[in-house]
Amino acid sequence: MQPLFKHPNFVHFWIGQIASSFAFQMLSVGIGWQMYDLTNSPMALGLVGLCQFLPQLLLTLVVGHVADRYNRRLICVCTRFTMAMTVAILAYGNMTETISAEMIYLCAALLGTARAFEMPANQAILPNLIPNELLSRAISAMASAREISVIAGPALGGLIYLLGPTTLYLSSMSCFLISCVIMFFLHYNFTVKSKSPISIDHLFGGLRFIRGNKVILGSVSLDMFAVLLGGATALLPIVAKDILQTGPWGLGLLRCSPALGALLMSVYLARRPLTHSVGKIMFAAVAIFGVATILFGLSENLILSMLALILLGSSDMISVVIRSTLVQLETPDDMRGRVSAANSVFIGSSNQLGEFESGVTAAWFGVVPAIVIGGVGTIAVVGLWMYLFPDLLKRHTLDKAND
Repeated sequence: MQPLFKHPNFVHFWIGQIASSFAFQMLSVGIGWQMYDLTNSPMALGLVGLCQFLPQLLLTLVVGHVADRYNRRLICVCTRFTMAMTVAILAYGNMTETISAEMIYLCAALLGTARAFEMPANQAILPNLIPNELLSRAISAMASAREISVIAGPALGGLIYLLGPTTLYLSSMSCFLISCVIMFFLHYNFTVKSKSPISIDHLFGGLRFIRGNKVILGSVSLDMFAVLLGGATALLPIVAKDILQTGPWGLGLLRCSPALGALLMSVYLARRPLTHSVGKIMFAAVAIFGVATILFGLSENLILSMLALILLGSSDMISVVIRSTLVQLETPDDMRGRVSAANSVFIGSSNQLGEFESGVTAAWFGVVPAIVIGGVGTIAVVGLWMYLFPDLLKRHTLDKAND
């Protein structure tokens, strides 16, 4: 068997993915910090998340259809070029001193639209690039690269921001363009697929399947509400600047802490996979997520805040692994694409909607109460979901056949 990292197609794709991920992670730090500098408003930070969320929500079913019908390589090239040009608008706004909150909102919406088309095409193209026997190892390598970029990208973005927002935006734009060029020269044989009509009933089949399967519905909705209520990432610029009295470098450390926890937990779960009481473990993990959120909200120390976020990220990874595995094992093969598209409605964009929720509650109640309320709400949802979804609570193994 050919070694994975001696396969040219995969190596190019892997490097391109890292460049794109670094670009987005650095950009998130810059947009968040600059928006708060411009507005001093928690609501404004929440609206940035909403601007990214709405296009992804509205286009979810459409983009899955596009990724299955058209050249996925060209979709990735076009969307990453669009993201590079969007970041160029932000750089231009800073260079000419015309940057405004409205310009950032517009660019956030453009980024959300581009990412809505890019994500399903990017995920679906990998099996077309390498032999089937390398696929499982390739997916693991891509997951590790993603977590590394989520850890290092925000920290690097915070350091670059010290040189000014223009420098950060130009750095992000350059990474997007590098990724775009790599994808353009990727060897990919596109075959035109059947263009038979797709009905509305067919597109919404995944949603109906999730609604009819209590285990999947419970796990997906539990994960979604945990992110919506407990996700305080939109408030990190405020926490870093006003509570922890740190700068962009501190914001970068805070942003990478959940990813560090997720990476450590993913390594542990790879060595010690979950084999029993998975339902109870999932509920416990989401409850710990809520507790970690409360601890983060009450912390006034950078190290303690980072530790709370590491705990938050590691508990979230447990929930994600259980939920993702249950969805794959419970879903018939001929419905996995539609169920995955429907699942992304619940999970894929909930981070941005959670940022909006956090911004609204922070504007109403203050930053610390908003974070604490979110953590308490997450714990309350755990208790309610244990009552509403007893089948999920009683689930012993990931594979129902072994229960």
